[in-house]
Amino acid sequence: MADSSFDIVSKLDRQEVDNAVNQAAKEIGQRYDFRGTGASVTLSGDEIVMVANAEERVLAVLDVLQSKLIRRGLSLKSLDVGEPKQSGKEVRLVAALKEGIASDEAKKISKIIRDEGPKGVKAQIQGDELRVSSKSRDDLQQVIALLKGKDLETALQFVNYR
Repeated sequence: MADSSFDIVSKLDRQEVDNAVNQAAKEIGQRYDFRGTGASVTLSGDEIVMVANAEERVLAVLDVLQSKLIRRGLSLKSLDVGEPKQSGKEVRLVAALKEGIASDEAKKISKIIRDEGPKGVKAQIQGDELRVSSKSRDDLQQVIALLKGKDLETALQFVNYR
């Protein structure tokens, strides 16, 4: 019998990110506490830019955005938030979107699977994803449960389970 396998990836649904940003922008435009603060949130390429007239306001914009992302089923681990920066009369906060598994993170995940996972499970790093294979599908289920229980820095999805 052939080996069973699945891939571990870290991908974002761009449409869901776009929808979350649009919902956050709409809420910021309608809320009373954001009136006259110049608060806005925009998606440009791989970055979400938040602008307001004070640091507290831009952090409140970030809070609204995070709540919209969570409601749409997106992990906050895929958001790399920078520090608020003053530029003229406005404060700007840039959050980069992270996709793919970095090589050091992939090595860490592979080591977790080797050390704590069932025997006979192999993990191979393939670019920005990992392929996990084993003869037993039950072992693969145990690996998925093991990784879901770990607090890793990357948002993981398990795809191509065969």
